[in-house]
Amino acid sequence: MSLAGHLLVASRQLRDPNFRRTVVLLLEHNDDGALGVVLNRPTNRTIEDVWEAVEFEPCDNQQPLNLGGPVPGPLIALHTSKQLGEKRILPGLYLSMQKENVDPLVRQSQHRFRLYSGNSGWGGGQLESELGQGGWLTIAGGVEDVFGDFQTVWAQVTKRIALDIMLPGLDPDEAPEDPTLN
Repeated sequence: MSLAGHLLVASRQLRDPNFRRTVVLLLEHNDDGALGVVLNRPTNRTIEDVWEAVEFEPCDNQQPLNLGGPVPGPLIALHTSKQLGEKRILPGLYLSMQKENVDPLVRQSQHRFRLYSGNSGWGGGQLESELGQGGWLTIAGGVEDVFGDFQTVWAQVTKRIALDIMLPGLDPDEAPEDPTLN
């Protein structure tokens, strides 16, 4: 079963420091491997800095560039513009990597977007092995997870996973603040 569109949260069994307290959105997952981006690792660089470094036309966007993971790769944009989308990730969430789509995204304010440098990648069977060893917890992702607060998304997703384990099928908005009191 493909986990594309799901979130991964590293458990304590996963010792890789690249993923400590991270939330990873899987963009692709098949027999050949998996590809995702870390949602909660903003860098100190802005999009303006990146556009200067790659010699695009100047751009004054002060949004932070995000570290998508330890694997080098092209810039990846996650956004809500169907018109500029190259691949649908979730309902209302698209991926773009081509300059002709990413450049207009960073120059507009109508559609939400986040830009990632690097990615998180797994070879065929590697993620399944890590899941089998208890290295990751998973839950379906949503657009709001991608555009959530960097500092709180890990706690929010972790709580959703815990509620899903403790109270399967319960709407998280209807869950008691402390489920142990039930």
